[in-house]
Amino acid sequence: MAATADPAAIRRHRILFRTIQQRKNPKLRRSDITVTDQAAVKRAVKAASLGNAMEWFDFGVYSYLAVTIGHVFFPSGNETAQLLSSFATFAVAFLIRPLGGMVFGPMGDRIGRKKVLALTMIMMAVGTFAMGLIPSYASIGFWAPVLLILFRLVQGFSTGGEYGGASTFIAEYAPDKRRGFFGSFLEFGTLAGYVGAAGLVTVLTAALGDASMEAWGWRIPFLVAGPLGLVGLYLRLKLDETPAFQKLEAESVSASEAADPVETSAKGDLAKIFRQYWPTLILCVALVGAYNITDYMLLSYMPTYLSDELGYSATHGLLILLAVMAFLMLIINQVGRLSDRFGRKPLLMAGMLGFLVLSAPAFLLIGLGGVLAITAGMLMLGLSLVCLLGTMSAALPALFPTHVRYGSLSVGYNLSTSLFGGTTPLVITALISLTGSNLMPAYYAMAAALVGVIAVACMKETARQPLAGSPPSVCTKEEAAELARSGAPEPKF
Repeated sequence: MAATADPAAIRRHRILFRTIQQRKNPKLRRSDITVTDQAAVKRAVKAASLGNAMEWFDFGVYSYLAVTIGHVFFPSGNETAQLLSSFATFAVAFLIRPLGGMVFGPMGDRIGRKKVLALTMIMMAVGTFAMGLIPSYASIGFWAPVLLILFRLVQGFSTGGEYGGASTFIAEYAPDKRRGFFGSFLEFGTLAGYVGAAGLVTVLTAALGDASMEAWGWRIPFLVAGPLGLVGLYLRLKLDETPAFQKLEAESVSASEAADPVETSAKGDLAKIFRQYWPTLILCVALVGAYNITDYMLLSYMPTYLSDELGYSATHGLLILLAVMAFLMLIINQVGRLSDRFGRKPLLMAGMLGFLVLSAPAFLLIGLGGVLAITAGMLMLGLSLVCLLGTMSAALPALFPTHVRYGSLSVGYNLSTSLFGGTTPLVITALISLTGSNLMPAYYAMAAALVGVIAVACMKETARQPLAGSPPSVCTKEEAAELARSGAPEPKF
């Protein structure tokens, strides 16, 4: 009697045979191509951008209230020491960000982008809201700065998984030809968060006065984070997982059922990220370092520079910066479109060269004083920055393949942000104090831009191309059919 064949064994052999055949003839099939759902893309962009806006609202509020926070949470006496203590606490959150990235990033590669982004949203909201409830140094002494540092650590740990996840989420949802445009909304959220923070702090300062702001008004912007976090959490929980991650999951299941270990990707493997992708990690750190130093210098530190170093009122500096950021918000999506048309590298190079060439003239203009000179100087810096803002959120996720994208980007981004971004206000303040030169911010930005120029020259162009390890993504079924007919090679997962 013939033995009865095992159906499961037959199925495994069929999958294995099909996998071998695809390797021999890796032609792209219509089923491999993702046709994006435009409504789903817009929902994903909205949810990711809101989280990013909230992150930068939180950090913007702290930056713009740095002088007040120094007075409230640290012993009175030397105002420069208070400001340095405030900025040191600002930097503390960035020191723990790499740890958050190493935890949340690989987790996002293992269990999915959506779940981790919901968790980071909750933690960010709790950390910021709690900061608004801390008693002052005058009330509880030593415990006031201790609690401030504790909740800054919560903020920093959660944001370690935020940017890498949000940029990955948008990049994996967006069609290949429009990834720059949709990715630019993430940094639109950055500017919106800063504008919201600057606007709220400016209005409260004008309405309440310095005495009331220091007594209790500073708490209001932090408490606003609670309801903002609930809205962001609701939007993120309504989303589906990204098409690229769903495809990766399906491939992993098929490979497992076929008992084909070669096809199985080690998702969420932190050691593999450092072992196999260290050259790309270094490139990511260099790009992000140059980008973040210039970003934090203009968007976080500038109001403090104007008030503490040049003697302008805090409201004066914030209003000018608010106008510059509002202008950048109007053009940032057009920069994203340009990066789709002309490529990521030309836009990134323009931004880096802009900082390299224009930083010193811009700060000389700012040093002249007057609304027109300060605005012109800030616009010179802002136009250079928007070339980076509108392009980087599409360029960075494309550096890494799908199965390690969230983890690799979170690790690289947060290592660089920790070393260079969050420390920028502290370093610049210390350099000015040490040298007595108000041009130190320009020199620091120029050094960062020089590193950025080299990094951009070394990166590959990724505009209008599928993400590494992901299937091509198009807007319509007609585009998918045409791409399949063209005989393009099948993507390697």
